[in-house]
Amino acid sequence: MKHKSCDSFEMLYDELKKYITNEEDLKLIEKAYNYACDKHFGQKRLTGEDYMTHLLSVAYILTSINADCSTIIAALLHDTLDNTDASEEEIKKLFGEDIASIVSGVTKINRLNFSADSESVINNQRKILVGLSEDVRVIIIKLADRLHNMQTLFVLDEKQQKETAQETLDILTPIAHRLGMSHIKAELEELSLRYLKPDEYYDIVEKLNETKTERDASDQKMIDSVSELLNKHGIKHEIKGRSKSIYSIYKKLDKGRRFSDIYDLLALRVFVDTEQECYQALGIIHSKFKPKPNRFKDYIAMPKTNMYQSLHTTVFGVDGQLYEIQIRTYEMDRVAENGIASHWSYKEHGSNRVSVQTDMEQKLQFFKSIMELKQTQEDPELFVNSVQEDVFKNTIYVFTPKGDVIELPYGSTPIDFAYRVHTKVGDTITGAIVNSQMVPLDHKLENQDVVKIITNSSSTPSQEWLKFVKTTQAKNKIKNFFNKSLKDENNKKGEEILTKELKKLKISFNEFEENGLNKVLEKQKLNSLEVLYSNLGSGKINIQTVIDNAYKEELSKEDLLLEKVNKMGKIINKENAVSVSGIDDIKINFASCCNPVYGDKIVGYITKGNGITIHRMLCPNISDINDRLIEVTWNETADKFATTILIKSMVTNDLLVKIIEKATNNDVGVRNINNNKELTEQTLEMTVVVKGVEELLKFMNDIKMIPEVKEVERLIR
Repeated sequence: MKHKSCDSFEMLYDELKKYITNEEDLKLIEKAYNYACDKHFGQKRLTGEDYMTHLLSVAYILTSINADCSTIIAALLHDTLDNTDASEEEIKKLFGEDIASIVSGVTKINRLNFSADSESVINNQRKILVGLSEDVRVIIIKLADRLHNMQTLFVLDEKQQKETAQETLDILTPIAHRLGMSHIKAELEELSLRYLKPDEYYDIVEKLNETKTERDASDQKMIDSVSELLNKHGIKHEIKGRSKSIYSIYKKLDKGRRFSDIYDLLALRVFVDTEQECYQALGIIHSKFKPKPNRFKDYIAMPKTNMYQSLHTTVFGVDGQLYEIQIRTYEMDRVAENGIASHWSYKEHGSNRVSVQTDMEQKLQFFKSIMELKQTQEDPELFVNSVQEDVFKNTIYVFTPKGDVIELPYGSTPIDFAYRVHTKVGDTITGAIVNSQMVPLDHKLENQDVVKIITNSSSTPSQEWLKFVKTTQAKNKIKNFFNKSLKDENNKKGEEILTKELKKLKISFNEFEENGLNKVLEKQKLNSLEVLYSNLGSGKINIQTVIDNAYKEELSKEDLLLEKVNKMGKIINKENAVSVSGIDDIKINFASCCNPVYGDKIVGYITKGNGITIHRMLCPNISDINDRLIEVTWNETADKFATTILIKSMVTNDLLVKIIEKATNNDVGVRNINNNKELTEQTLEMTVVVKGVEELLKFMNDIKMIPEVKEVERLIR
């Protein structure tokens, strides 16, 4: 199933009515659409389409998994906090706290732009995973958002296409897989492959097209044969041919397989009503078609952790060809296609409303690991490596003596297993029995081991365990045990440091508690005096910072923002930014009257004794000069350039804050601002630092979107 774009609310509404029956919910969705239209009015995508097309398409993709009312509304609003003047408070007031929280979660993820830069990717993974653990609907919207962006990836240049495709494969498709959202995962993989390896992609497409007629004919023969067999035994069923994904074919070819050897290109999916009929159908099929050894998998008795259930077998079918057959119930198929998203429980009001998040936590041990990872303060690089090991790769499944399945990364030990069961079990483990044999605590577990843990209530962890445990969860629990006693020591030390400094400054502790403590806690984002003591004692915060937070005169919001953007306002040396036709080693100056930036149409003016001054072509100061002008061109440069813009607007108190926030979001530096206010209007003259004209124009367009702004133009003196 390919997800389509959506170009009208009517198209989305028709899909929503198929499963949302509550009229009030539908009215609220329409209200959200109208609100988004108003906020995004006039905005366009790089494709040239109205911005609303993207929001409608994201919501439309989510209808394929019967997303609930709140998620559809959040999808329609998911870019309002970033791209418009909407606020979280306004969304909360109009649509409720639940929806505002989801929109805020998606915004937090999106504010970190994906790039090939290692640190950026690390931060993205952290942000996505943390957002995922807080509310699964955040990541489901993010997946739909990325899917539609991948569908329109052709508008970007080749470098950006490949970067986006690679990040999609590295970060988002593994999460879609773990959520069990196979349709979205498959489409993301296929679109990524198309841009990363276009030659291989179209080669596979061509080969599939060449063999399609032959495969369809063989599939139909096999479908007819299996259907006749099941009908004879009274098994009510439905059979469909199953297309092998282009990406999965590519992965097999990449491992050295030949196209002609990929036998599961021929594949069927059999649907029945009950679990019992799954096993009956399997036995009936095997009675006629010989199964290929070692190809049977029972995911019904032992489901995957993303809730996938099905019977898999490969048989020698009609004409001697190998067929992969999957047998499942209709309910199993719904879960197999949509995973956790198949468990929407917001559809009806009443006592049966159980959140998707609760269901997710019960079903997927994966999220338990993520939530614990969220609490760690380790190095970001180590965090990502841990996530990749614990969550995305090389998984084994081991059993408790009662038959419960525990998922662990490859190489895990009985200690990892014990901490996965419960912290107390891990803290008090003294031994382990694996498959009825006593093993050492550093023993590496294998797939399908049965593990029994021996504990002693008086035992405690050993620091030696840190040398061989595999999971981040176990490492953190062990470290936490040993950090606990250190915490008490730090609290005492921190209290002494604060008391000594207050005494030195002749400030009573009562006065500090009444007038300074809350300021410190708020600025340092701490929740209690005890935590402040701990941070002081451990050296995370120094005492001067505490005193400054409590008593130093506060800067205004505008001052803080100006201070931030001024740090971005450094102009890099521009002496090599421009080439002069036929001349080397000549002094280059940039005209202060028109302040050209990279990408402007420019011309050189030959001065008397001071080299060449670069003007914008449309600068009126050179319009009547012909004999002293010379052709110049921009070089590829990473320089930054200062230029001045004029902003005319209505008089408003928070305009400067809004403009500086736009500058921060666009990575635009601000050198200085002069504000000339009259009775009802004001004109701001702002000197900004940008990489080039493209960045400048985007910034100016963003300012124009501020309701109070009437006009924005570049200044020429």
